[in-house]
Amino acid sequence: MSQDMIQLKNKTAHLSVISNTILVIGKLAVGLSTGTVSILSEGIHSAVDLLAAAIACLAVKKSSAPPDADHDYGHGKVENVSAAFESLLIIVAALGIFYEAVGKFFTPQEMPQGLYWAIGVMAVSSMINAFVSQRLFRIGQQTGSEALKADGMHLRADVWTSAAVMTGVALMKITGWTWIDPLIACIVACGILRVGYKMCRKSYDDLTDTSLSTMEENRIGRIILENPGVLGFHHLRTRAVGETVVLDFHLEVNRLIPVYQAHAISDAVAMSLKSKYGPCDPTIHIDPK
Repeated sequence: MSQDMIQLKNKTAHLSVISNTILVIGKLAVGLSTGTVSILSEGIHSAVDLLAAAIACLAVKKSSAPPDADHDYGHGKVENVSAAFESLLIIVAALGIFYEAVGKFFTPQEMPQGLYWAIGVMAVSSMINAFVSQRLFRIGQQTGSEALKADGMHLRADVWTSAAVMTGVALMKITGWTWIDPLIACIVACGILRVGYKMCRKSYDDLTDTSLSTMEENRIGRIILENPGVLGFHHLRTRAVGETVVLDFHLEVNRLIPVYQAHAISDAVAMSLKSKYGPCDPTIHIDPK
């Protein structure tokens, strides 16, 4: 990966840390001052987001380090570990919100004060998260960063949870029904759990070297076959290591051509995969036919 791409990943990861810091301060301040459990739950959620963003930032930096004596294949798996840890943080945060909200159902509540501030901070939160999540996910796809994509998915869910909390607080202000506050907090927790599960599943697949999808393997196959001198291929195996796809396969070439020509075809296939598919590390076994 070029130095420009590495710098872009690092800057984007720092953007997530800065935005989450601002949101944590704002939500917790308003939540504590108004005593609104749904706002406090969002503040806790954003605090977890901040920790996750910091972990993602460190993971992006570490994963960009070149291979060394102890890591011949580089440090790409650091991003997969980061995404897995972030998913577990999300699940823990959701369970904490459930615990707090359920307790509020069984305790008589007074109407919180300063609800206009609560509505305002949720509106700002939705707008900030919408912008940051879109950028995180776009740069994550552009650079193949699992940590950035996981952080982007996380914040994308936050856009909707913030909007739900804002709607709930507005309804509570209009109707005077205080039970809406813990109800919205529980709904937020359900949404967070769903995101955490999806991220946990994706991280599990990456860490256990699950093969790429059939669609992706078919795309790789088309790139291999379009090279001159290739008669076919078989025994294709794939897995993801951070942003890099590791693959190996048997390349079928004419058995009558010289060895040097067969190797030239193999080198051309490897170059075309790297240029047309993306960051990958192909291992090719030449199979004369």
